[in-house]
Amino acid sequence: MFKPLDPLLHSQLRLAVMSLLISVEEAEFTFLKEKTEATAGNLSVQLDKLEKAGYIGIEKSFKGKRPLTTCRITQAGVKAFEEYVENLRNYIE
Repeated sequence: MFKPLDPLLHSQLRLAVMSLLISVEEAEFTFLKEKTEATAGNLSVQLDKLEKAGYIGIEKSFKGKRPLTTCRITQAGVKAFEEYVENLRNYIE
């Protein structure tokens, strides 16, 4: 039986962000932007959606005089990602 795929993670950019964050302790906004090749505006909107869902935590600070946004995956995010991957496996096996 096919389980529904989490619509929040079914977006290409949000899935890419989660895939990157699951393998690192934390990642800066610029790193995520570079790796996903997303625009700053689009990435910002998608990170906000993931944060509101409780899948990631976002910390804003400064590095010298420049703003620094750091993201990390939460336990809820890890669980959601693992369930998404497992459910997706059921579709392709």
